[in-house]
Amino acid sequence: MKKIDSIEELQKMAAQVRRDIVRMVYRVQSGHPGGSLGCADFLTTLYFKVLNHDPANFTMDGKDQDLFFLSNGHISPVWYSVLARSGYFPVEELNTFRFLNSRLQGHPATEEGLPGVRVASGSLGQGMSVAIGAAYAKKLNQDPNLVYTLHGDGELNEGQIWEAALFAPHHKIDNLISVIDRNSQQIDGPTEKVLAMGDIGAKFAAFGWQVISMDGHDLQNIIDTLARAKSMTGQGKPIAIIMHTEMGKGVDYMEGTHEWHGKPPTEPLFERAMAQLPETLGDF
Repeated sequence: MKKIDSIEELQKMAAQVRRDIVRMVYRVQSGHPGGSLGCADFLTTLYFKVLNHDPANFTMDGKDQDLFFLSNGHISPVWYSVLARSGYFPVEELNTFRFLNSRLQGHPATEEGLPGVRVASGSLGQGMSVAIGAAYAKKLNQDPNLVYTLHGDGELNEGQIWEAALFAPHHKIDNLISVIDRNSQQIDGPTEKVLAMGDIGAKFAAFGWQVISMDGHDLQNIIDTLARAKSMTGQGKPIAIIMHTEMGKGVDYMEGTHEWHGKPPTEPLFERAMAQLPETLGDF
């Protein structure tokens, strides 16, 4: 896959991905637009600039490639858009999102054999454990490639996350980069009202991780931070990136509120969103 080198072209791709997200969710009147929009810049940069991957030769074991695991699987719209536009499957297939018998289930699944997806996700809290296993296997196989994960901050309510967070430093899983989407919103409200988590970075550091932060909407900062994280691998500790984003980024009425965590727009609101999201690469 040809990587995108310029910030301008990455911005165009991220803009189209946001448009894809809203169109998918509106078409089927189901899905999770808020977190998807917030992670569009990160996943666009990861897949089109940073990740060592080969969409044309996808394998489940991912040997000799970097791996990515989406733990907060409900934001599948953004991942499906990025996978399609990077060549894992036809962009036109985005039309089937959440329809019966589609390979694009509401939460990513493996039964349908969708290229790019290596594990079913969306049962929150499990992705880090899976990623640690994959990273451990790469170390045993002397595969120098890396494993990346993405998690919602509300997902950190799950105890399994913290069991995995203890396991990784103990076993020196230092080829793992886990990104926490710190948008401070979850399905029932602001994270600090649902279950206050305080300083997430300090918690990971106390568990033995190397911790850095990132602006999830500044493409150059994403590029630089991921490069820094990569330079920190191989030092005996996993890396956690606390990524600051705004839920619903790019659509004014969705920004900064949990209300659009899992709700499709009505027709008037859909048209309003489309007017704000430029079609840069062609709709599906």
